Amino acid sequence: MTERKVPLVAMSQVTRRFPGVLALDHVDFELLAGEVHVLFGENGAGKSTLISILSGVYPPSSGRMTIDGEAVAFSSVSDARERGIAAVFQEFSLVPTLSVAKNIFLGSEPMAGPFIDHARMEREARALFERLRFDIDVRATVGSLSRAQQQMTELAKAVHAEARILILDEPTASLTEHETATLFRIVGEARARGVGIVYISHRIQEFAQIADRVTVLRDGRHIGTVPIAEATHKRLVEMMTGRASGDIYPAIRRPEAPVTVMALRGLSAGTLRDIDIEIRAGEVLSVAGLVGSGKSRAFRVALGLLPISGGRVMLRNRDVTGWPTRKLLREGVFYLPPDRKAEGLMLSATARQNLNLGLLFRSDVSGAGGLSRSRMRVLTDGIARQVDLTEAFMERLTGNLSGGNQQKALFGKGFGQDYDIYIFDEPTVGVDIGTRAVLYRLIRDIAEAGKAVVVISSDLPEAMNLAHRLVVFANGRVSAELTGDAINESTVLKAFFAMDEVAA
Repeated sequence: MTERKVPLVAMSQVTRRFPGVLALDHVDFELLAGEVHVLFGENGAGKSTLISILSGVYPPSSGRMTIDGEAVAFSSVSDARERGIAAVFQEFSLVPTLSVAKNIFLGSEPMAGPFIDHARMEREARALFERLRFDIDVRATVGSLSRAQQQMTELAKAVHAEARILILDEPTASLTEHETATLFRIVGEARARGVGIVYISHRIQEFAQIADRVTVLRDGRHIGTVPIAEATHKRLVEMMTGRASGDIYPAIRRPEAPVTVMALRGLSAGTLRDIDIEIRAGEVLSVAGLVGSGKSRAFRVALGLLPISGGRVMLRNRDVTGWPTRKLLREGVFYLPPDRKAEGLMLSATARQNLNLGLLFRSDVSGAGGLSRSRMRVLTDGIARQVDLTEAFMERLTGNLSGGNQQKALFGKGFGQDYDIYIFDEPTVGVDIGTRAVLYRLIRDIAEAGKAVVVISSDLPEAMNLAHRLVVFANGRVSAELTGDAINESTVLKAFFAMDEVAA
C-alpha cells in the first residue's frame, strides 16, 4: 500500500462569515505539490472567499489550514507570500503609474549600495519576460498596457516570486487563444517544478488540458472533488447547479421572413475594411472572430463610439452615419458593452439605481412633476424578476455583487425602454454556467418578441449555438456569413484564418 502524500495545502472545515452572509460553510480543500487543482462553481459559490483566505486577504472564522503539514494562520497577504503563496486575481494588484519592471520587483528591488539598481532591475525583468516568451516592454507603464498584457505582467510577477503555491483566478478571461496557450505552457512548467496551482475558471473546456482534479463548491459548501478523468461536462454542471444537466442553449424560434432593421454598408474605420452586415428583426445574428479581428470594433464604430472613415450605417432605411451614441439609443438601439465595470455599470450605486438609469427616458416615470419614484420602483422590481436578480441584491452596491449578478443588472438596463435592436458585446464574459443559462433565455425571449439581436462573442460554442445567422471576422473583414448546417466548428475555424490565406 502506497503512502499518501502530505498535501502542500490542507484546509479543513474552513468557515467564513460576513455580516448576514455565510460565505463558506465547513469546507475541506487540499492541494498537492505538482498539481493543478480547479475550483469550480457558480458566482457566489465561495471560490473567491476560499482563495482569499489561502492568500491571506482575511482569516477564516473557524477551521484549520496547514502547509506541508504545519498549521498556519495568516494575518496579511505578506504573511502568505512569505510562505510561498502568490495570487493572480481578476482585479489586478499592479500599480498603473509604475513601469512593468518596477511592478515585477516591487518590494524586492535590487540595490546598489543605498540606491535601487534600476539598470539591473530592467535587465532581469527583460530576461524574465524573454524566458516566459512575453513580448512586453518592461519600461512601459502598466497603465498603458492592454488588459491581456497586464494579465501577463501579473503572471510574470508571480513567477518572479518563485511561488510554491500559485493561485490563478479566471486567468484566461481576457486572453487570446495564443496567449492562453502561452499561459498553459507556463502552468505546465510550474507544475513540473512541483508548484501547486489553484485554478479558478468557468471554462470547462479548459480543464482537460491542464487540470488534475476539480473541486466543486455550491452555496459556500464543498460538493465534491473528482479526478479530471471523471470530470465530464454533464457531471460538473450537475454538481455545480444541484439539478439535472440539460442543454443550456435554448431553441430560438426563427422568423419566416425577417426584415432588415439596421445595416452596415461598406463600413471602414482603422483596420476595418468594407464591412457589410444586415441586422434583422426576430433573428439572432452572432458575430465571431479571434481577439483583434474587428468584430467588436465594427459595431462600436456603427454606434458612434469610435470614428468612422467610410461607408454608411442605416437604421430603418435612414442614413444615421455619424450619429452620436445617445441619439441612436433614443432611436431604439440598445448596446451592452463587453466591460461591465468600465462602461456598463455604476459600481458605487446600488443595483436598483443602475436599473433606474434605464428608465430615465420613459414618459411614464418622468414629466413636468419630475421622476415618479414609486413608478420606478414597480418597474425595477419587474425587471429584476425578469433577469432573475434576487430582491436581496437590489439595494446592495453593484461593486459588491458577484460577476453574474452584475451582468444580470447590466442586462436589466436593456429592459427599461422598448428597444427594437439589442447588441450584446460579450454578453456572458466572466459568468458561470447557471447565469449563462438565464441570460441565454433572455436573449431567446427578446428575439421571439420580434426584436433584432446581435451577439458578439469570443466564446465559439455560444456564438454558434445561439445563431440563426453567423458572421465571422478575420483581420478587419467579414470572412464568412453562415446559416443552417454551415454553422459548425470546422467551417467557422477555417473562416477565422481565411483572410490570412488571402494575404499570403
